[in-house]
Amino acid sequence: SRVQRSARAALKQQIEQFDAKRGTVLVMDVRDGSVLALVSEPSYDPNQYYNYDLGLFKNWALTDLYEPGSTFKPINVAIALEAGAIKPDSVFKDEGQIKVGSEWISNHDFEEKGPRGLLTVTQIVETSSNVGMVHIIQKMRPETYYGWLERLGLGQAVETDLPFAAAGSLQSQESFTGSRIYPATASFGQGFSLTPLQLLQLHAALANGGKLVTPHVVRGLSDSKGQLYWQPTLSAPRPVFSPATTQAVLK
Repeated sequence: SRVQRSARAALKQQIEQFDAKRGTVLVMDVRDGSVLALVSEPSYDPNQYYNYDLGLFKNWALTDLYEPGSTFKPINVAIALEAGAIKPDSVFKDEGQIKVGSEWISNHDFEEKGPRGLLTVTQIVETSSNVGMVHIIQKMRPETYYGWLERLGLGQAVETDLPFAAAGSLQSQESFTGSRIYPATASFGQGFSLTPLQLLQLHAALANGGKLVTPHVVRGLSDSKGQLYWQPTLSAPRPVFSPATTQAVLK
């Protein structure tokens, strides 16, 4: 409950600072998927629910999809490392802008910074370089990259004991691999969508050595002495990345 209160206070402060419409904070033990806090704001008082808009009743951290954007870049770096497309010390040229097919892709700060020149993988993540990420993903065949996105569960709902978890949205393989632009935009987290809960699950895999865990809020049932006499049966953590890959990403 202390973690929940702290998360809610921090979220309210951030929403006010950035004049945001809404926000969510999830805190999870990456080792086993135990959800320790789950906050969505704005919220409502369940004692006076009739005074609030119905739209506030849903837990949008599970029910609503969004494009993760740059928060997906570390996942893509892990995919490229695991696929053998890059090494931790690989270097790429950031031209500030890059043309993919008939479309131009720019860094978010291209007008201010211009081309950045040669960047390591670490610097690409550090500066959130879209162009650098495009170069990284182009080191893989689109079919290989798409296979990894599917393996991570994109386009599927996260297994959880919380109700109404929505399935993410991902292009069909034919559409994704038949266009140069879709892998390019996916490299910086656009053109597909997921829930905040799924993004949490994927980042947890970077922190726990490469396993997808089952996010859950129920620890079990205990007796009057506090001893657990029933625990839910959860799927075993599913390995997706090697520990060496996740350590490289964390560094």
